[in-house]
Amino acid sequence: MTDLGDAYTRDGFVSGVPLLSQENAADHVAKLEAVEAVHGSLHYKSKMHTLLDFAAELASAPHVLDVVEQLLGPDIMLFDVTYIIKEPGSASHVSWHQDLTYWGLSNDEQVSMWLALTAATDQSGCMRMVPGSHKQGQLDHQDTDDKSNVLFRGQSVQGVAENNAVMCPLRPGEASFHHGWTLHASMPNLSNHRRVGFNVQYISPSARQTLHDLDTATLLRGQDRFNHYKADQFATGVMEPEAVSHHAALETLRKETWASA
Repeated sequence: MTDLGDAYTRDGFVSGVPLLSQENAADHVAKLEAVEAVHGSLHYKSKMHTLLDFAAELASAPHVLDVVEQLLGPDIMLFDVTYIIKEPGSASHVSWHQDLTYWGLSNDEQVSMWLALTAATDQSGCMRMVPGSHKQGQLDHQDTDDKSNVLFRGQSVQGVAENNAVMCPLRPGEASFHHGWTLHASMPNLSNHRRVGFNVQYISPSARQTLHDLDTATLLRGQDRFNHYKADQFATGVMEPEAVSHHAALETLRKETWASA
């Protein structure tokens, strides 16, 4: 196992992994914002690889999968792609939580990538993570009605020892990778620029959806010996009408899954 894998196993995350040049990150943001200028904000929409070809290309890029393979193993499926955007001066924040709590997956063979497309600093609300917290397994979460909480249910873990948390600032083009049970959170964006993150969920083919049999995921590398999922249709353009129509059903299903977990 590489040093990257060792750190991930020990801490439940690795941070500051260079994946894109700052120029390429800026180019991706420009493409995203051109789409938003026509279609509105794409913040926290699921399955963006079915709508945007440049999102699908980045999520499945070989050099990205090389890192994922060190952390997850040789068999890699793409589960979800989301842009997480905090506007300048926004009160939006993310409470302490564990990703896997509401996803309905049968095991924790999963890795989340958070790729900074603009600077993620302490001022703009970069992520904080608690090293080793993934070893505690699932913790109790409480739903809240906090409208400024980015999370769908405002879910929050209480009593987190925040003095143990580590700030994970990222330059544009750098990424962090974290385990589904790793406690993490982020504060509001107090800067004067958009904090744009590209969040991708990778799973092992062994991880099946336990809440229903409608979920989708796509094999990117290795073998799928389980056939738990139908494959997503990757975008071949930008917001093509048929893809937009199909995506609406996928988005509804994702929200219903989170609500029922």
